[in-house]
Amino acid sequence: MNFISGHFPLDLVVLGLVAVFLVLRLRSILGRRVGAEPAVRPMAAQPAAQPMVEKPVEPPPPAITYEIPTPDTRVGGVLARIAALQPGFTPQEFARGTETAFRQIVGAYAAGDLDVLRERLTAATFGAFEAAIQSRQQAGEVLRSEIRDITDIAIIGAEVDEAAGPSPLARIEVRIVSDQISLTVDSSGHPVAGVDAVTEFSDLWTFERLLGVNAPGAGWRLGASRSA
Repeated sequence: MNFISGHFPLDLVVLGLVAVFLVLRLRSILGRRVGAEPAVRPMAAQPAAQPMVEKPVEPPPPAITYEIPTPDTRVGGVLARIAALQPGFTPQEFARGTETAFRQIVGAYAAGDLDVLRERLTAATFGAFEAAIQSRQQAGEVLRSEIRDITDIAIIGAEVDEAAGPSPLARIEVRIVSDQISLTVDSSGHPVAGVDAVTEFSDLWTFERLLGVNAPGAGWRLGASRSA
């Protein structure tokens, strides 16, 4: 190229302007890179979803059958007399309360809980239970007791002794059928009585109370117990 001759190279000017235009165009599209770009972090692998494991649903315990004598029977008539002398008493509520008392007394006897037994038993019955617990403890024996189900509670007897004193004494006999594990072992863990398996028990329990007396501790208490 001859610059001396006075001819300016217009083709170089055009090419330079095109180059500048392209650079500006690219910068407007891509933007400027300032400093070091952050490294691309790999995505953490997500743990595989654990399959849902359905827990086996245990069947509900069988419903308790409550057997209440009708008012036209002898026992039903005595229960009506008790209701007349003791406000708030109904045979149905008494039967349901028997379930709670049975569970508490059986558990307390196995555990040797004299405080609970003292509240739930008459004085004479408490003395017999206390002696049995002390004999068991002195021998180094342990009673393993578990109530699995109570299947039937039936009121089979009732009486009112109105000559017992200023307040009539009522007694109600109940048959309680239950499935239990009851096993007594010695200090070495060897069985002494009972079996380590669910067994059906049928017990006759007699509850008593003074009617018309609402002082603390005057509720129904276990007065006698025996096997049916």
